[in-house]
Amino acid sequence: MLRIRLFCANGMSTSLLVKKMEEAAKEKGKEVDIKAYPILDMERLIGEADVALLGPQVGYQLAKSKEICGAAGVPVDVIPMADYGMCNGMNVLRFAFKLAAGKE
Repeated sequence: MLRIRLFCANGMSTSLLVKKMEEAAKEKGKEVDIKAYPILDMERLIGEADVALLGPQVGYQLAKSKEICGAAGVPVDVIPMADYGMCNGMNVLRFAFKLAAGKE
C-alpha cells in the first residue's frame, strides 16, 4: 500500500482531489492511503508517508519540503497545476506512483 500525503495551504483545498485520487486508485486496483494536511504539519507527519505531494499554492516551499522529506527518505514534488486545477485524480495518482518508484 502506498501512503500518499498531500500538503497544501490549510489541508482543506485538496479534499476533493483526495476523493478523486481514491476513485482512480479503486478503478486501477491500487491500494493507497491518501490524506491531506496543512503544510505546517509536514514535519510532524512525514513519518507516515511514502510520498509527499505539495499543492501548487505552496509550491514555493518545495526547497524546505525537500529538506524535511529528504531526511525521512520520502520523495516530494509539486502537483502539476493543470492536474490540480482540473482535479484530475488519475494523473495525480500516476504522478505519486512515478515519484515513489524513483525513490532510492
